[in-house]
Amino acid sequence: MSQLALPLRLADHAVFESFLNTGNEALVSELTEFADGKGQGCWLWGPVATGKTHLLQAVCDRAGDQSVYVPLRMLADAGPGILDGLASRDLICIDDLDSVAGDAAWENALFDLCNQILDANRILVVSAVMSPRECPIELPDLQSRLVRLPTFRVRPLDDNERVSALQLRAKHRGLDLPDDTARFLLKRSRRDMASLYDVLDKLDLAALRAKRRLTIPFVKDVMKEM
Repeated sequence: MSQLALPLRLADHAVFESFLNTGNEALVSELTEFADGKGQGCWLWGPVATGKTHLLQAVCDRAGDQSVYVPLRMLADAGPGILDGLASRDLICIDDLDSVAGDAAWENALFDLCNQILDANRILVVSAVMSPRECPIELPDLQSRLVRLPTFRVRPLDDNERVSALQLRAKHRGLDLPDDTARFLLKRSRRDMASLYDVLDKLDLAALRAKRRLTIPFVKDVMKEM
């Protein structure tokens, strides 16, 4: 996918097929429509590690070259000039907008971008850890623009759903993750999905090298070495 003139790359696992949409069906349905060029966009919010980045990257993966993914938390130090020209894309996904809220230069640049996107009937998808009304944006015109977007809260998963999400991610990687092994991981790891996925990725590499299945004894041995 064509991206900014910066070393940005979408994660290979961040596709709709590897996202457990339980409780977030309406949001995923809307995002799929956006990726197909329909709609105006939305603001999605929720706690850290609930899948916001995954979803924004999945939208871009599906939309193809006329989309762009902009992780503001990663790019904040580069300055708002990185937003120049983005309105030429059909779909613009801005991740972690709250990370630059309160910065006048960023807010003015985002306001200009929003106007260009809306005037050109492009699609804007924004993520943050809070709703647009709660986001500490100081530029009233920018907040006024953003609160018009449909808002979706990303629902966190419960423990049973975390097991299913891990198994879906494992299946996407060509792994078999038994129920008992997945529940063992929940007990022995941090419980947010980002941490669980990170552990699963490391187990995948270890299993590939050792030519072993993800049994509890094997997982226990690998985790001792982490």
